[in-house]
Amino acid sequence: MAEKLVIVSDMWGSKKGLWITSYLGYLQQYFDITFYDSQQLANIDLVVQSEENIHNAFVNGGIDTAVSHLLKKEKEPCYYLAFSTGGTIVWEAAKRGLPVKSLYNVSATRIRLKNERPDVPFHLLYGNNDEFKPSEDWANRLGIDMEILPNYGHTLYTDEKIIQKVCLDLLQEVTQITPQVKKVV
Repeated sequence: MAEKLVIVSDMWGSKKGLWITSYLGYLQQYFDITFYDSQQLANIDLVVQSEENIHNAFVNGGIDTAVSHLLKKEKEPCYYLAFSTGGTIVWEAAKRGLPVKSLYNVSATRIRLKNERPDVPFHLLYGNNDEFKPSEDWANRLGIDMEILPNYGHTLYTDEKIIQKVCLDLLQEVTQITPQVKKVV
């Protein structure tokens, strides 16, 4: 029986998420995958899908709504892979009791505004050129290690090299085997 992996999208959800199919392609043979579009989790349905409008909708209640929905939907401990806003949603849900075996968070920048960490195993990955990544002071204050990759920005998770790296990291953590994914980073 495959381990369950819950994937939570960035703020764009499946609307600009063609990159997510690469993660699914690598991971579906190893995991029982559940995918959540973070806009759907947050009940966000905007006529104008601009970055500013979507961001404001999440900040002004959408994240809290998504956290509540995720807590209602997921009751069993499993693995999580989350991107940007999705990472903030899972981070907050884990602090409120979401059963998490481990969380692999990529570009979850809004957690930099939080003063506590969830009591679950997690990995944080950021691009060095992401101007909103958490600071070293924040990480030190909360006792957190972050992996920072040079020459990448906020959307590093859409890059094929990073997709391969993240999938390999996840598979090695969960299966303790070396899957047929080349490590290129």
